[in-house]
Amino acid sequence: MQEDLQGIIEQQPFFRGVDQGHIAILAKLACRVHFAPGHIIAHEGDDARHFYVVLRGKIELEAYVPPQGQVPIQAVGPGEALGWAWLFPPYQWHFTARVVEETDALVWETAELRAEADKDPRFGYELASRLAEVLHKRLSAAHAHLVGFYAPFPDE
Repeated sequence: MQEDLQGIIEQQPFFRGVDQGHIAILAKLACRVHFAPGHIIAHEGDDARHFYVVLRGKIELEAYVPPQGQVPIQAVGPGEALGWAWLFPPYQWHFTARVVEETDALVWETAELRAEADKDPRFGYELASRLAEVLHKRLSAAHAHLVGFYAPFPDE
């Protein structure tokens, strides 16, 4: 029995309010994947060939910070998107994505999504505007993280 990817996509907060025709395009191109804890989905600097929406589980975004090594920056959980770098040349991951809990996700080949966006600019705009919101949230979280890290300690 084939899984109802269209129904699953419609339930995801990231796609809330997306036009039904665009949901059909997404369902046609989507696959469901499973990752075990410890799996590296992408390394910082890798080509951004996939876009994900997490169905269940948790993925940490990490950045390489010398001399500490890989440092967790932010977590991505159910209903959230992973991977926005495929929209912007040179299409490379800016963070390492490491699975920290059993994770199920939907995945899309980004070349296929870009091709569909070229054919249907409304579809492209829909994806780009939603991913711009993700990018804004991630930058805001990184800013808050940095401010907290560099804030002076209160007098003891």
